[in-house]
Amino acid sequence: MLVPGWAAALLLLASALVAASSSSSSTPVASTSFTNNWAVLVCTSRFWFNYRHIANTLAMYRTVKRLGIPDSQIILMLADDVACNPRNPFAGTVYSNADRKVDLYGEKIEVDYKGEEVTVEAFLRLLSGRLPESTPASKRLLTDSRSNIFVYMTGHGGDEFLKFQDNEEISAFDIADAFAGMWAKKRYNEIFFMVDTCQANTLYSKFYSPNILATGSSEKDQNSYSHHADNDIGVAVTDRYTHHVLTFLESINKTSQIPMQNLFDTFSHEVIRSTPGVRSDLFPRPLDQTLLTDFFGAVSQVELSGAGEAAQGGAIEEEEDGEVDERRQDQAATVGLRRSPRAAPRRARRAAVAASPRTGHGAAGEPATSSTARQTQAALAVAAAVGLLHVGGALHGRRKRRREA
Repeated sequence: MLVPGWAAALLLLASALVAASSSSSSTPVASTSFTNNWAVLVCTSRFWFNYRHIANTLAMYRTVKRLGIPDSQIILMLADDVACNPRNPFAGTVYSNADRKVDLYGEKIEVDYKGEEVTVEAFLRLLSGRLPESTPASKRLLTDSRSNIFVYMTGHGGDEFLKFQDNEEISAFDIADAFAGMWAKKRYNEIFFMVDTCQANTLYSKFYSPNILATGSSEKDQNSYSHHADNDIGVAVTDRYTHHVLTFLESINKTSQIPMQNLFDTFSHEVIRSTPGVRSDLFPRPLDQTLLTDFFGAVSQVELSGAGEAAQGGAIEEEEDGEVDERRQDQAATVGLRRSPRAAPRRARRAAVAASPRTGHGAAGEPATSSTARQTQAALAVAAAVGLLHVGGALHGRRKRRREA
């Protein structure tokens, strides 16, 4: 039977729409549902001979600040007993390289938990948000369901545990349960967990909550090694794994489009002297579509809504201010007044953050353009084409009967 030209055209259009729908649904779509970035940087060691662990943490602190995360959204936990240690030949400084070109301690460091405040309990309370009302905003992780969080830990560890200041230990189960509680309370969108210690990869082996990407410096029964020592300082100043990561991050800036996979592809036993690991089974996005700046920086996707702007979207760069929703404003308003003079600059920045307007976005957890939406649109178009085919067929039959009559 011959098919009319208009019917053939409609069939061709329907076939094209179905093919486009299948192609788009097989292509992973990167998440754009986060609107703010936070970093939790934890050095679990103390004492002079653990200089490198403090240097690791301060070097990571410098990097995330350089890439755009403000101090108001960085929680730094540090023994802070190295810069002014009597054995330090360069008083008031911390270096992670023997050439001593960059003083990591400097003048713009804000340590949130220091000395004996760095405990397992303090870390778990920070993650859960279960803190005394008198806790200042500078010691609170004021995240929400739109927050991407980078968690970095370094120190001495073993099979499924990490020591805190040679006094207590946190287990892989403790961290896994803490992240599960955060997910249940909608305290994060995605987490990137990085740990540099002996047998580091065992620390993330118990994770079971969604949207977590994890990496560590060494497998079970492997040590994590220092990179080099400074002969004048007299101790090792950085670890191999952290030094490698930081060296790679020095090549990017706030607007870089380099994906996570590029960093992981550089991991090798020959360079790090141990076997770094990556766990991505809980993470929904392909690593080649997940930007490093999604966690190390503060560039977040937004969608503009309103008359004439429904189809517009873009990226904004959050350098000095982060978003704070009404819940975080209320929490910040209820904290106590017991703060040191050193916290004044932080309070001023947080006040500016609280006064800044929120950035609009789509529904929680949904990208601006999803594969589901594209499939729905294609299905509607196909249904319309089929309907037109039926109507056209009926009209064609009626005309034919009239001609025969």
